[in-house]
Formats: sequence, structure tokens, C-alpha cells
Amino acid sequence: MDLFPAIDLRDGRCVRLAQGDFGRETVYGTDPVQRALAFEAGGAQWLHVVDLDAARTGKAGNRAVVADIAAAVRIPVQAGGGVRAEADA
Repeated sequence: MDLFPAIDLRDGRCVRLAQGDFGRETVYGTDPVQRALAFEAGGAQWLHVVDLDAARTGKAGNRAVVADIAAAVRIPVQAGGGVRAEADA
């Protein structure tokens, strides 16, 4: 079994939504890059990052944060959220 730790981004912060409800959000960190590095240090082989702002609006508000995460870690980063066209990918 492969586990993919996930970082969900909203307004540049690490969050979790209760049952996908944007009105029921828990913030668990304000530095996504540090969270990614902690997952890597803990032995993660992959990282999954979701831009929740982009998933909701279609506008990639956290693209720079995703790029910063990918540049900071040595493990592969899978990203999603708001990919609606080939150009988004």
C-alpha cells in the first residue's frame, strides 16, 4: 500500500475541510512548505497538494505555493485543484 500525505491549500494556508464543506475548515498550518518538508522528513515518498481555492473558483490562487513546495522537497509532488483545461496543467 502506498500512502500519499496531502496538503490542502486555501488562502496560502494548510487546511482540512469537514466533509468538503468550505464553511467548516480547520487550519493546521500557515507554512505549507514547512509542512511538506515535515512529511518528507517523516518518510513520505510522495506528496499530494490540492489548491482548494482553484478547485472552488477555477482561478489558481495557490499556484506559487505549490511551486514553492515542489522546489523545496526531493520527493515527487502530485498537484490538483482547478485544472479545467490543458493550459492549467
